[in-house]
Amino acid sequence: MVENKHVLVAGGTSGINLGIAKGFAAAGAKVSVFSRKQDKVDAAVAALGAKAHGGIADVREPEQVKAAIAAAAEAQGPIDVLVSGAAGNFLAPAVAMSPNAFGSVVGIDLNGTFHVLRFAFEHLNKPGASIINISAPQAWVPMIAQAHVCAAKAGVDMLTKTLAMEWGPAGVRVNSLVPGPIEGTEGMDRLLVDKSKKQALAKTVPLQRLGQVEDCADVALFLASDAARYVSGVVLPVDGGWSLGGATIAMGQMFS
Repeated sequence: MVENKHVLVAGGTSGINLGIAKGFAAAGAKVSVFSRKQDKVDAAVAALGAKAHGGIADVREPEQVKAAIAAAAEAQGPIDVLVSGAAGNFLAPAVAMSPNAFGSVVGIDLNGTFHVLRFAFEHLNKPGASIINISAPQAWVPMIAQAHVCAAKAGVDMLTKTLAMEWGPAGVRVNSLVPGPIEGTEGMDRLLVDKSKKQALAKTVPLQRLGQVEDCADVALFLASDAARYVSGVVLPVDGGWSLGGATIAMGQMFS
């Protein structure tokens, strides 16, 4: 249902975002990605195949984002699906966090999301277009040593809901996809410092397993498809039920 559509994935060169990009490429879409590092962009484009396009931009820099999106649209045509997934994270109690550190995560996660959506809109302002923001459970589940991410991702989800209202009349759908504990990703490696606690973390998930990148890719494909044509403004967890209570337990275990 996305064959030959143009899908742009901001931050689509690693982890969950790259997995989502691969899912769209496997479904026959033309995929564009951009991120800050040329080597990661080159590797992602090689992995995504002949229909892929890559660009360089730091989502904190509006003019870089604007240029990268325009280049993708020129290379691949108007954008049909936008995935905004650039993010930053680290573990730090608030009292040990500098203002610059807090601002860095807000700058990437929240400001970066706004920059991507703001400058992509002119390239996807049409009925049937779909925007998928990659959020996090921290948006509504308070977590120790995650004040920066909690604040930033809460903003992302409210941005999702607000723009779903503003852009809905143009036929553009805006949703948030919220990955839970996804195995084998950089984000998980940063949060789960003690790898011996991996099985304990899995037990805090009602489905009793950690997620896979493919779990997120499949949901992104659904949200972008005609099957979700009446779905907008939704914050959709892809976490096996983890955010129902297990997330709070897990964060406590990490610091015990």
